[in-house]
Amino acid sequence: MTKTKLAPELVENRFKTGLLNLWYPVLPSWALHDQPLGITRLSQNIAIWRDQDGTVHAIEDRCPHRGARLSLGWNLGDRLACWYHGVEVDGTGKVAAVPAIENCSMEGKHTTKTYPVKEVKDAIFLYFGDETKKDPPELEFPEQLASAEFGHRLCTATWKCNYRYAVDNVMDPMHGAYLHAESHSMAFGDKTAKMRVRNTNTGLVFEKVGQRDINFDWVEIGFSGGMWMLLSIPYRKNAGPGGSFYIVGYVTPLDEEHCQVFFWRCRKVEDWQRDVWKFMYRTRLEGLHWHVLEQDRVVLEDLAPDARDFEGLNAHDVGLTRVRRLMTQMAEQQLSELAAHQAAA
Repeated sequence: MTKTKLAPELVENRFKTGLLNLWYPVLPSWALHDQPLGITRLSQNIAIWRDQDGTVHAIEDRCPHRGARLSLGWNLGDRLACWYHGVEVDGTGKVAAVPAIENCSMEGKHTTKTYPVKEVKDAIFLYFGDETKKDPPELEFPEQLASAEFGHRLCTATWKCNYRYAVDNVMDPMHGAYLHAESHSMAFGDKTAKMRVRNTNTGLVFEKVGQRDINFDWVEIGFSGGMWMLLSIPYRKNAGPGGSFYIVGYVTPLDEEHCQVFFWRCRKVEDWQRDVWKFMYRTRLEGLHWHVLEQDRVVLEDLAPDARDFEGLNAHDVGLTRVRRLMTQMAEQQLSELAAHQAAA
């Protein structure tokens, strides 16, 4: 089969707006209550709500009647009723009722896009698939988030930058020794280092050579249903039990100029030690960690316009250039498969 020739701007646009056929976290669990919410993720408008059993549903935030926002309407449990004319759309995207008219031809039709949902690890994940991959893959986490041996705390924030800058930032261990040099956990280690890349079964590791467990010395990126990044920050004994402090990060595009970061802070602690760590985290460490995140946010939001188009990259940036190339290849493959699918249809 001849490979579809793709215009570079199509590939760039897919990369810029967010890769599809992946699970993305869209909200922390605590943010969704009885009222439906209207959110924008991957530039798609979504209505999300809980039914009477607490199960989460997500559909396109557009009434099939006149295009009003379904998220402005009423939560009727397994369906939303549009505020404008009362049209009821359920969690499968079907028009369940049109109360304003008898025997309406819209009733019973699946008119509205739906999103597969998982609520795990204190967060709500949605699957964003295209026509070629409508059925979602398994959502697998790295050990530090998947294993019951680790305790975890989720924090999330919205940044005014394209999601790719947040990915680049995490894939750059060298910035920790400078941007976060006065941090309680990153004030140690060399400010000069050689870097190397190692491939893994799900992605790659980018690490400093000859320095481990001193500072932000390595980062791993993996694709296992979703795109995650993993790093560790060594902790001294006065920071409580559990040894190294791991961060599992996801970045979700909102639109081309905003993203939402999700960071699970994980530590290998069980039983009473987990309670001690959670107490120390809330009372001593969480504020310090938010200070570090704020440093990242300020730098990324104030980057020069079109910063990615005018860069002088060096050997410290091999990790992020490899990831950029990998994600560009994924965008090309997605678009090529979609074009072939549409041609066959």
